[in-house]
Amino acid sequence: MFTYSCVLIKCLPLCCPPVPGVWSKHLDHRNLFTQRICCKRQSHFVYIGQDISGAPVNVDVGTCRPHCGGALRANDAPQRDSKHPSMLDFIRSKKVRQLPSCGLEQVCEPTGMRVERVLLFEGPREVEVIEDCHCEVKLTQCLRVPALRTYYAETPYESVIDVGRCSRNKGAPEGFSCVPTQFDSALVETPNKVEVIQTVEACELKESCYRVAHVEYYYETVQHKDGVKEERLKEIDVGRCLGGCSSGNRCLLRSPSDPAICHLWAERQLSSCVPQEYESHSFMNQYGQMRTVLSISSCLCQE
Repeated sequence: MFTYSCVLIKCLPLCCPPVPGVWSKHLDHRNLFTQRICCKRQSHFVYIGQDISGAPVNVDVGTCRPHCGGALRANDAPQRDSKHPSMLDFIRSKKVRQLPSCGLEQVCEPTGMRVERVLLFEGPREVEVIEDCHCEVKLTQCLRVPALRTYYAETPYESVIDVGRCSRNKGAPEGFSCVPTQFDSALVETPNKVEVIQTVEACELKESCYRVAHVEYYYETVQHKDGVKEERLKEIDVGRCLGGCSSGNRCLLRSPSDPAICHLWAERQLSSCVPQEYESHSFMNQYGQMRTVLSISSCLCQE
């Protein structure tokens, strides 16, 4: 006696023809490949200035498409009715059918960037260009994540460096964000010199205006009780103020189809992140003179 076992293989819509009444409903947002296709690089040209001949320079820096918009069918065309006095009111009342590119738990982010150097009339300028996009998991913690940058692409000096960045974590308290707090450097060989690239080493959850460590070294002379003078190295964390200062959301009018697009901005109020409190460090230098160095204890936004 033979025993048969049936295995149900679920075909993907891209490979198998749809079965009426089974595969047609809710097809788009359940298809992983459809979501992946939506996360892709799109052209986005930015004017950066004039070249040495006076001609305008526009660079395609690219952008990662944040949403997948469902195409309207013929029977979905806007039709006014008596409940909507104008076409504008009718459009506002309709919900725009947009699906997240990578699902609810992921976000469409650049997977690689290259740094282009453009010679403008004012001098050379570096522009970061998105090469490709991919789906990245939304993190709930503040972490340092990889960020690859390609320098001197398509030349004998091409180098790929992980400059790092801070995660865009969800669920952060209002007024706080994941920001870099420790930095390092990497060396890139160029046709003319060795260039130093700053990289991010660590990130923390901080307010928009925050203090970071910045160590400086000084020679200090210490005189002992027996009259012997000792010269040693003194380390002082003088600190730095980083971050930006903003007065709430400056967007006055957002796009109804894509809330990430702002059509009208309020005038920016100028403010800067400056030292709030400081400490004093006094010591005798190698010439026998007293020297005082101030270090930043905290920072705040000041208009």
